[in-house]
Amino acid sequence: MLCAVDSLTQATLGAAIGELALGKRLGNRAIAWGAFFGTLPDLDILFTPLFDHAGWLWWHRGPSHSLLMMTLASLLLARPLSRWWQADKVTPMLAGWFVFLVLSTHVLIDCFTTYGTLVCWPFDTTRIAFNNLFIIDPLFTLPMLLALIWIALLKKPAQLPRRRRVNLIGLGLACLYVGLSFGAKALASRGFEADLARQGMTPLRRFESPTAFNIILWRSVVDTGESFWVGYRSILDASSEPTRWTIYPKGRDSCVIMGELRELQLIEHFSSGWWIARPHAKGLWIADLRFGEIREWDSRDGMVDHRMSFSWNLLPDEERNRLRPLPRTRPEMKEMLKRLAKRAAGHRQAWEASPRLEGVTGSLPEFLITRP
Repeated sequence: MLCAVDSLTQATLGAAIGELALGKRLGNRAIAWGAFFGTLPDLDILFTPLFDHAGWLWWHRGPSHSLLMMTLASLLLARPLSRWWQADKVTPMLAGWFVFLVLSTHVLIDCFTTYGTLVCWPFDTTRIAFNNLFIIDPLFTLPMLLALIWIALLKKPAQLPRRRRVNLIGLGLACLYVGLSFGAKALASRGFEADLARQGMTPLRRFESPTAFNIILWRSVVDTGESFWVGYRSILDASSEPTRWTIYPKGRDSCVIMGELRELQLIEHFSSGWWIARPHAKGLWIADLRFGEIREWDSRDGMVDHRMSFSWNLLPDEERNRLRPLPRTRPEMKEMLKRLAKRAAGHRQAWEASPRLEGVTGSLPEFLITRP
C-alpha cells in the first residue's frame, strides 16, 4: 500500500513538472506524459527476478536513479519524443529537458526520504538521503494533485495563463512544505542535541527523520558505539522536556564469523551501518533501524512491543538467497495513528511505554532499557 501511494506522489510531481515544461504545447497530454516519466525510475522493480534479495537492496533506487542514467535517458529519448510531438513543435532539446526535469525531480523526492538513492553512481556508491519527508505525506502531494485536477478541466489554449498560474500555485505550496520540513527537522534536531548534552552523551553520529504522514513528530537514532538510542520528539515539545530514549544493543559480536559474507556487507552498505543483529539457530536476525518500528501495545498497561519495519534472516548455510526478508506485520493502523497524533501533540504517555523487542527469529521478546 505504501509503495502504491508513493507512486502516486511521484506521478503527481511528474505530471506537475510535465505541465510546467510542455503544457503550452501538449495541453493535458503533458500531464499524462509527465506522470508516466515520473514513475519510470521505479520500474527498476521489473528487474527484481535477476537478483537475489541482497542484490535487490543494492539495485532498487540505485543505478536507475543516478544522474548518469537520467542524462543518458534524456539524450536517448530526445529525438524520438520530438518526432512523436512534431506537430506540436517540440524540439529535441525541449523534449530532452522535459525528460531530465521529470526524472530528476523523482530522484530528488526519493532523496528527501530515509531510503535515499545512488545519485552519483557509479562514481560514488553512497546513498543520498536528507531524511526530511516521510515516504508519503498528503500535505506534500495534495496541493499538486488538486491543482492538476483543476487544470485538466480547463480548456487549451484559451485558459493557458490560468493553467500555468494554478500549476505554479500547486508546486509552490509543495515547495513551501518541503522548506517547512527542513525547518521542523532543524528545530527537532536542536531538541535532541540539547537533551543528549544534558545527559553528558557525545554520540558518534545521529540522524533525525519524520514519523508517518507528518513533519511535527520526529524520530532520532543515535550511535553510541555499543548500542543505538532511539527517541521521539515533537516540535511542540518544550525545549526543557526530556527525551525518552530506547536503547537497542547492536549485537554485532555474533556477526564476526560472518563478516566476509557478501550479504552482510550489502546490509552494511544499504543501511549505512544503522543495523542490529541477534543470533539464532540457523544464522542471524538483522534489522535496519532507519525505517522505524511498528508498535503494538500489550493488553497489559505500560507495555509496548517494537517490531522493526525492515528485518531479515541471514542463513549462511543456504546455497542460494541467503538473505531473506521477514514479512511485515499489519498493526491496528487506527490505534497507531491515534497514538502517533497524540504524541505529536505532546502527550508522551500515549506513545511511550516499557518496550520489548519483538519478532526476533527463535527468541522470546527482549526487554529493552530506556533512558531517562
